[in-house]
Amino acid sequence: MRRLAAAACLGLALLAPLPAFAAEVRVKDLGRFLGWRDNALVGYGIVIGLAGSGDSPRSEVTRQAMRNVLSRMGANVLPAQVQSRNVAAVMVTATLPPSANVGDRIDVTVSSIGDARSLAGGTLLMTPMMGPDQRSYALAQGPLVVGGHRFDADQNVQQKNYPTSARVPDGATVETGVGARLTGSSGELVFLLKDPDNATAQRVAAGINQMLGGRAVARVRDAGAIRIEAAGADANEIVARIEDVAVMTDQKARVVINERTGTIVAGGGVRISSVVISQGDVKVSVTAENYASQPEYGAWGGNVGSLIVTNTKLDVRERGRDAVASFPDTTISDLVEGLSRLKVNTRGIIAVLQAIKSAGALHAELIVE
Repeated sequence: MRRLAAAACLGLALLAPLPAFAAEVRVKDLGRFLGWRDNALVGYGIVIGLAGSGDSPRSEVTRQAMRNVLSRMGANVLPAQVQSRNVAAVMVTATLPPSANVGDRIDVTVSSIGDARSLAGGTLLMTPMMGPDQRSYALAQGPLVVGGHRFDADQNVQQKNYPTSARVPDGATVETGVGARLTGSSGELVFLLKDPDNATAQRVAAGINQMLGGRAVARVRDAGAIRIEAAGADANEIVARIEDVAVMTDQKARVVINERTGTIVAGGGVRISSVVISQGDVKVSVTAENYASQPEYGAWGGNVGSLIVTNTKLDVRERGRDAVASFPDTTISDLVEGLSRLKVNTRGIIAVLQAIKSAGALHAELIVE
């Protein structure tokens, strides 16, 4: 096995050690205020104008929906008279933002719930969008945008993506306005961190207090929440000022590995203790060759017979990218850089990281996907 410890150390010596600085991030990007949340809306409707690719006449739900629509329009039809395949029953979903006014437009997603083959070319009829409280908050209607297609002819099928799901950009109009209530009964704001961390929470509270002139109005409730006193003040003004505060975040050391794609994502400051790495394998092959000698006659004229001779050959080969490297206390970035200079491929680096974690030298959480 070829030893490249000297080359590895030389490669690391050429790398200037970079200090690990925490990232300075605005409070707005670290989380949200309690009460500031999206709202899910859902509705049931029908799509018309399909070119024979809608629900089959066997779909009782679609036939009943068409009868209801036509009856509201003043046309009374029998169930047997609704046989069109140009109609499809769909579920319509949307997300209402935390603050929405009457007349605002939002996007909607339309998905088939019957046996329709494609929604391409269809138009969504007026569909009320309801929230969990069964109140109607928006009305959806408009032509569908389908990111795929399906064509059938003579038992031949050509399909691209999923044509039974579509979107209607700005397809719903808000009919009931909503607003976020950020302050509780005690007049305080609560800021929630996306990634709970005690150190980050303390820094956010300190940054808010400094921004407000040193007053201790922000206190850490737990690793994921900061309480801010806002009684008697304009909550919107305080929120705007708080969101603009920049703090130094503290993150847990993680190394994420995707073995399927050979991807490694890690923070550059993740530390590794002193370790010696031997990467590669030695191929040993044993080949046996048998030879038969010519028949020989003994001194008295008798036939001695053939003599079988076996020659054994031992072949030891090393792969061209095998390496033994010694790394001092370093970081993930330096380790990957050194292994790359030793021509170790990505999957080999993944195996090395897993072995270092098992050896207890990797001071980070290893996540394998």
